[in-house]
Amino acid sequence: MDIIKILKEDYQRFPADQTYSIYAENVFFQDPLNKFRGVKRYEQMIGFIDTWFIDVKMDLHDISQSGDTIKTEWTLSWNTPLPWKPRIAIPGWSELRLNDNGTIVSHIDYWNCSRIDVLKQHFVSIKKG
Repeated sequence: MDIIKILKEDYQRFPADQTYSIYAENVFFQDPLNKFRGVKRYEQMIGFIDTWFIDVKMDLHDISQSGDTIKTEWTLSWNTPLPWKPRIAIPGWSELRLNDNGTIVSHIDYWNCSRIDVLKQHFVSIKKG
């Protein structure tokens, strides 16, 4: 299993058709808004993004592996379903840790901006309009 190739393909089609089999059943996930265990819960979170946000894109800027750790650098963007449909962008990176079987046991996302910065993006379009 070429996990780097799979991750690159998953990022390209995010949030649709993700390869959940590369995650351990009890995977630990954390980002600035969520913290939980379990691949089913991770699947639900991706499903929420796919259902509620418009034109979701996950642009992968870099991916590298060192031992049992994979680091990805990305920008997640979408339009929020508000009347003015603001485009939101979150630059960040992920640290993925692999077990001996090569499956992901930990997925931690970091943002290069604050939660307040993300919230403010929802109102930039109103000022311009």
